[in-house]
Amino acid sequence: MALKFTIICSIILLKILKAQSANKLPPFSCDSAATSTKSYPFCNSDLPIPERAHDLISRLSLDEKISQLVNKASAVPRLGIPYYQWWSESLHGVAGSTSADSGVTFDETIKSATSFPQVILTASTFDENLWYRIAKVMGKEARAIYNEGHAVGMTFWSPNVNIFRDPRWGRGQETPGEDPFLTSKYAVSFVRGIQGDSFEGGDLRDGHLQASACCKHLTAYDLESWNGNSRFTFDALVTKQDMSDTFQPSFKSCVKDGRASGVMCAYNSVNGVPNCADYDLLTKTVRGEWGFQGYIASDDHAVPHLYEMQKYSKSHEDAVADVLKAGMDVECGDYLANHTKSAIQMGKVSEFDIDRALHNLFTVRMRLGLFNGNPSQLPYGNLSRNDICTHEHQDLALEVARDGIVLLKNSANLLPLSKSETKSLAVIGPNANVSKTLLGSYAGPPCNTVTPLQGLMNYVRKTEFHQGCETVNCTSIASREATRLARSADYVVLVMGINQDFEREDLDREDLVLPGQQQSLIMSVANAAKNPVILVLLCGGPVDVSFAKHNPKIGSILWTGYPGEAGGKAIAEIIFGDHNPGGRLPMTWYPKDFIKIPMTDMRMRSDPLSGYPGRTYRFYQGEKVYEFGYGLSYSNYSYKFINFGKNNLDVKRLSTAKRLKSPYEIPVSDIGFEKCQNAKFSVNVSVENEGEMAGKNSVMLFVRRDEAVKGSPVKQLVGFQTVRLNANEKANVEFEINPCEHFSSASEDGTLVIQSGTHYLIVGDQEYPILPAGIFDNSWHFY
Repeated sequence: MALKFTIICSIILLKILKAQSANKLPPFSCDSAATSTKSYPFCNSDLPIPERAHDLISRLSLDEKISQLVNKASAVPRLGIPYYQWWSESLHGVAGSTSADSGVTFDETIKSATSFPQVILTASTFDENLWYRIAKVMGKEARAIYNEGHAVGMTFWSPNVNIFRDPRWGRGQETPGEDPFLTSKYAVSFVRGIQGDSFEGGDLRDGHLQASACCKHLTAYDLESWNGNSRFTFDALVTKQDMSDTFQPSFKSCVKDGRASGVMCAYNSVNGVPNCADYDLLTKTVRGEWGFQGYIASDDHAVPHLYEMQKYSKSHEDAVADVLKAGMDVECGDYLANHTKSAIQMGKVSEFDIDRALHNLFTVRMRLGLFNGNPSQLPYGNLSRNDICTHEHQDLALEVARDGIVLLKNSANLLPLSKSETKSLAVIGPNANVSKTLLGSYAGPPCNTVTPLQGLMNYVRKTEFHQGCETVNCTSIASREATRLARSADYVVLVMGINQDFEREDLDREDLVLPGQQQSLIMSVANAAKNPVILVLLCGGPVDVSFAKHNPKIGSILWTGYPGEAGGKAIAEIIFGDHNPGGRLPMTWYPKDFIKIPMTDMRMRSDPLSGYPGRTYRFYQGEKVYEFGYGLSYSNYSYKFINFGKNNLDVKRLSTAKRLKSPYEIPVSDIGFEKCQNAKFSVNVSVENEGEMAGKNSVMLFVRRDEAVKGSPVKQLVGFQTVRLNANEKANVEFEINPCEHFSSASEDGTLVIQSGTHYLIVGDQEYPILPAGIFDNSWHFY
């Protein structure tokens, strides 16, 4: 009887707890039912937000103010202000943990969120609208999680818009790749999507945010731990030229065009000054030149490093002063909570410096609607757990994986395999059936996962699997078992590559080859198989697979990045022809010898005199395994320039300068915004799918100079669009060209200049010459 009573009580208790969880309110301020606070001006949503923020700050004591300068911002109960966590993640899906310190918490009530492919694979779709749709889903799910009471913050520290400068960088997988133009476009689409703006921008209701995006890590950050150099102390020596046209454009676009509400300053120094203590960077450039209106956060525990590791600041209090006076607003850590008061007492920081930071912080929280009363009565208040992991969202994750996967090799049209004629399949490799590997870094719990093995088994009933080696390290291989399996199957799919044990935050790669004996396993299986094998690579950064590229027994190679929760299904659909691959590489794949170049050498431009080859497709002069923008399809696409809009740009006359910078170049700043706008012209390209299968094609427009000038790019991306075409279908794609933007490059002093001489617009194998001859005869010629 006692046992029965205990069971009944337990069931009742569980139901009560479940009901409480279901009715859990998110943290918010200015509850209309709270008579003690509703009369405060900062609770009056009809007042301008700056006025409300000023009122709130004026009511805080010094200790209360200091408590708001860290990511774990303390509650202020007497004013009805709840605890707030500034740190949440949404790199490629809302992420969190069961820890109380996380801004987002998953549990039995909210178990997961949609997990999209890692950013590097998403970038390979070259599809701005798709990027926007992904971010819009993340913002929607983030707000739904908050409404369900499972978030104590709505500020998400994404996107990562650093440039994938070196192929060994462990966090390159988090970025959109190596090209500043591509990364800038990704940044804008992401920010607009997650914050609740329209795709075109400018549509936020009264500045109110669905969620807050944060562009990170400002700036020139692309090294974790290499050869004794740590990201915490590394001083990146960057030229004005490289800063202007490589490292800063994506952040500028993120702020100016995307209207991001957050920016994160990086650990490293640039030319001797730590990013988080750089007044010229944070205040003059980001807030002054770019017009940033939001908050600036430090990376995790970056502030104490100024004194304790970088030896830049002379004391704890000087470190506090250095970052607050530079323009940083909130620290990820607790250093400011511990040392700001003594910095004030010593006269190194004033209360005005703190108020400046708090104004930026509370402004963003108010834009999020967190001081407008019960969120269920506000915009986005109808979002709930029913809006998380929906079929639509999971279908989108699958679409992104399909469109991002890059076909690197397809000898004799090995792929797609026939669904009817493939009677048996061998799947071999350590990455074939590991769900976690699909997700990459900064991933939250996925809705569901489909591994490559699971996806392939849905196509071929007789599918056999062997890991080949126990882990990705592949220190030893089961050659006998793997080759036996290979000999018995009609076709073999090898699922190889790396994982987060080889590339991640705080871990750079040591080499650019497959780990351990993976290559030996691949060759053994390929030699034993009846037909050429299919090699599937899971990795963020590039791998030198020249051995496979040139081996006829390896018929096809697929790069799948870290393809997210639906990655295995997407891989199988491509292998068996239910989807036509169309992804393009967003980074150069270098040969393995590239590791001879120090990661610490920040130069982008090549130096023929010293033998330095340069970096990224824009400047690299060495051998490539695969180049930026490379990607095959089951269809053949042809391109043709069909017409150009008229352009009357007269470079010489447009200049307001008395003298040109040189006989061969003119600063864009001398032309002026209005005249640059008037100089725009359109370029129309005809695209035809000459294949027998419908597909999605990324049309990429590059520009190059006829003769390379010292420091100028080999070529550079100036436009891209995606188009879906049925078999034998044609379509026209229009690009808008702004000569001031697209024909310019940085001079040695960082000034953007247009150089004389013929420029070529390039699409596929087609080139179109344009001569900006205005410097000499006051005209531009279109041939």
